[in-house]
Amino acid sequence: MYISQHLKKQNIAEYLLYMWQVEDLIRANNFDMEKIRKTIIEPYPSLTEEQKKELAQWYEDLINMMHDEGVMEKGHVQINKNIIVWLTDLHLRLLRSPKFTYYSAAYYKALPFIVELRTKGANKEEPELETCFEALYGVLMLKLQKKEISEETQKAVKVISDLLAILAGYYIQDKNGELDLD
Repeated sequence: MYISQHLKKQNIAEYLLYMWQVEDLIRANNFDMEKIRKTIIEPYPSLTEEQKKELAQWYEDLINMMHDEGVMEKGHVQINKNIIVWLTDLHLRLLRSPKFTYYSAAYYKALPFIVELRTKGANKEEPELETCFEALYGVLMLKLQKKEISEETQKAVKVISDLLAILAGYYIQDKNGELDLD
């Protein structure tokens, strides 16, 4: 919860990847709050008992959302889907604005990789940015499993990551009312 609050303010892209990981942690613990307390909450040495209660409540709320929204086996809760929607809206506004040629250049540099990912089986109905996040998340999971990542994949992820980092910066500016697209 505390990590998510910090990330949401500082880097929306990292926040989204973190939240996807939390969803998977909940699934890995079979939605069992006792397991989550033992494996996730209790190991935090710096948390007070009150903070641990708040964190447990946060996990319980996420479990309830996942259950209510039917994403127990796969998929993402609506609050996480909304971030993709907001980012896609901002992405499209940035591409339409003549002021953000640097962003457009980063997008067109990433576009061949996005197209390739979508032809390799990514859901063509989902927003392009979701494809980008899925690629980054997939590589994150491979790294956690200590699996080898090809040089081509590393190159693609670097370009996509650069695009999302730029977008995340503009997202903060937009949220703070500091982004002038006209």
